[in-house]
Amino acid sequence: MIDSYLLAGRFGAATRLSPKALRLYAEQGLLAPVHVDPQTGYRYYASSQAPRARLISRLRRLGLPITRVTQLLELTPEARVVELQSWLSAQNDRLADQTELVRALSRQAEGGEPALTATIGLREVPAAKVVSRQRQIGVEGLDDFIAGAEADIRTHLRASGSACDGLMSVHFHDLVSRDSEGLVEVAIACAGRLEPAGDLLIRLQPARREVYLPVPMAYENFPRVMHVYDALEAWLDARSELSCAGSPCETHPGTQGARFDVAYPLI
Repeated sequence: MIDSYLLAGRFGAATRLSPKALRLYAEQGLLAPVHVDPQTGYRYYASSQAPRARLISRLRRLGLPITRVTQLLELTPEARVVELQSWLSAQNDRLADQTELVRALSRQAEGGEPALTATIGLREVPAAKVVSRQRQIGVEGLDDFIAGAEADIRTHLRASGSACDGLMSVHFHDLVSRDSEGLVEVAIACAGRLEPAGDLLIRLQPARREVYLPVPMAYENFPRVMHVYDALEAWLDARSELSCAGSPCETHPGTQGARFDVAYPLI
């Protein structure tokens, strides 16, 4: 009967799996030999195991960990393809982020983008009472959150008899990326007596000095808006007399005809 089986070496050659990989997958229960000679320790595999072995090999070539491969092996071919397409989409997003980071480092090494740094300015911002909403959010849901929060805050201001045309600021208290949620706050300046409502909070935004950059239209959307943040950070890094005092914000409307400014508070 053993004559109909393949020794590990031949089976591995046929399925593109090394002896080390075959041993590992046997230990993990992914691909156990059908017979192990008790005297020699030789491992034998059936030819019917070849499709599973080739599938394991291909999944591992994608860089998937063994635990993930184990999960995928339990799925139907159709469900497996759906999972892999979702995984590939996430990998593409991650690669796009990494590409942008490398480009940012390259821009920094080359001295930044003169067209952006030329419009950087300093300003004093007076203290203001604001109505705000905070939420943990990722890039995908960011625009909807900002639009919804702005609409709800202005509606609350109008219903309270307060002016509803105050400046809006979007504060990024944490890093927000494709694969990382962070705390984002939408705040609108207000005046007069006002009470909190639901998740709408009232707080005092202290007076501050800030460095700002009016965002050109070509840089308004992610990921190109990150060029603006990079330009501001590089500008600050080159000036030892200035220190950033907190998280950045976007103020709407912006100056010089921009839809919004990006600003960093200063000490």
